[in-house]
Amino acid sequence: MRKQRGKNRAALVHRHRIDVRFSEVDSMNIVWHGNYVKFFEDGREAFGRHYGIGYLDIYNSGYTAPVVELQCSYIQPLKYGDTAIVETRFINLPSAKVRFEYDIFRESDNALVATGFSLQVFLDSEGNLEWNNPEFYLNWKKEWIKEE
Repeated sequence: MRKQRGKNRAALVHRHRIDVRFSEVDSMNIVWHGNYVKFFEDGREAFGRHYGIGYLDIYNSGYTAPVVELQCSYIQPLKYGDTAIVETRFINLPSAKVRFEYDIFRESDNALVATGFSLQVFLDSEGNLEWNNPEFYLNWKKEWIKEE
């Protein structure tokens, strides 16, 4: 049984479908390891569009949110022609950080192929680190996060 990750199991979740393209595989016909990070970002962008917290929403609020930590564990390979399902979970943190956890599944057999997480911080328009949650982010969390 897979261990539960994250503190808030009622976290917001979005699933995004990705068809593995020829340009994403290596000479062994498996997805090159660096592309899993791209798949995480694709999932994160789809999550943002779905829940109204995309990069442009953040930017238009006067902030950027660079990734400062990233982890990926590879379990099984994806191959050319496979379809991946990226499950992206928002993990609610009290600090001025955004954490997402990812599970990537192969659609054909629902096999878990990779897991990981990313952590982002907020920078203001001058590039200064925000120590407190920006107002727009607090408002977004009030709208979407159901406290347990």
